[in-house]
Amino acid sequence: MLMQIMAAHKHLIKKYANRKLYDTHTSRYITLEGISQLVREGRDIQVVERDSGRDLTPLILSQIVVGEEKRVAPEEGDDHPHDRGQALFDYVRRTLSGPAALVSSRVERGRLDLEDLIDAAVERALARLSIPTRRDLDALSARVDDLEARLERATADRGQGRTAQSRSRGGGRAR
Repeated sequence: MLMQIMAAHKHLIKKYANRKLYDTHTSRYITLEGISQLVREGRDIQVVERDSGRDLTPLILSQIVVGEEKRVAPEEGDDHPHDRGQALFDYVRRTLSGPAALVSSRVERGRLDLEDLIDAAVERALARLSIPTRRDLDALSARVDDLEARLERATADRGQGRTAQSRSRGGGRAR
C-alpha cells in the first residue's frame, strides 16, 4: 500500500536500450542534469528500464552524484558536496525511508511467525517425550487448587455436622 501511494506521486523516467532517458511526465527525453534538477526541486523520481521494468533509480542517482563531484573544480573548496549534493542526498534518504519501514514491518511479522513455529515444534517434541508443557502444568495447578477448595469446604461442612451431632448427643445425655 505504501509503495502504491509512493509510486502514484513519482516522476517516471524510462531508460531505453540506447541509453536515452525518457521523461513520461513531460513526454520528452531528459539528461542526467535534468533528473538532477528534478531532485533539487524536491520531486520524487523513479527510473526504470523500459523493456524489463527493473528499477534503476539507485544507479542513476549514483551516476548523478559522481557527475556532480566531477563537475566541480577543485578550487571551489570543500563545500561542494554539501551545497550541490544536499538535495540529492536528502532525496535518497527520503526514498529509502519508505521501503525501510516496509521491510522492518515484514521482518517483524516474519519473526513472530518464526516464534509461533518454534513454539509449536517445542510443544510437539514435549508431547512425544511425555513431558508436560507449561500449559499442562498450569491446568494441573488450577485443578489442584479447585480440589483443595472442595476439600476445605467438605472438611468445614463435616466439622459443622459433627459439632451439631455432639451437641445433640451431649444435650441428651446430660438430662
